[in-house]
Amino acid sequence: MNLHVIAYPELAAADYELIQLYRRDHNSLFKVIEPHFTIVFSVPDVSPANFIAEIKKQIDHTPAIRFCMRCAVINKDSFSNNYDAFLVPDEGFGRIVKLHDKLYSDKLSDHHRLDISYIPHLSIANSPDVQPIKKIVDQWNEKEFAINGIISSLDIINYENRMITTIEKIQLL
Repeated sequence: MNLHVIAYPELAAADYELIQLYRRDHNSLFKVIEPHFTIVFSVPDVSPANFIAEIKKQIDHTPAIRFCMRCAVINKDSFSNNYDAFLVPDEGFGRIVKLHDKLYSDKLSDHHRLDISYIPHLSIANSPDVQPIKKIVDQWNEKEFAINGIISSLDIINYENRMITTIEKIQLL
């Protein structure tokens, strides 16, 4: 299994549609997964039962996270040759980072990639060519925008062969 923890944010319908408009044309994972924040990246060698127990232990009493995204940025993907266009939260950034770090603080600590900076984000586009990504980022940033949302649950998923299987959804407070 290839376990992850992701958060499908609750967004206004118009914001969701705008994000999906860009993803539909520019994101290779559009048909694989909905817009999401990845909180824990690939953990291939922990049993689902142990993984779920650890996540539940770490998020006990964790409140929902409100966020607001007002900026798009370019990121070089650490796992592929792609460049990504990310929507990054201004508000809520620190709470998502702290949740990410907490989930890696105990039994998953050996899986925490300290050589890669964690940037909470929704990916809207990816390409091995940075120029189209730069154009998309510039399109988003040339106007003021504010996409508000909330993370009220975390999904434990298995991601294999470009397929997502939700194993468990855990509600935050």
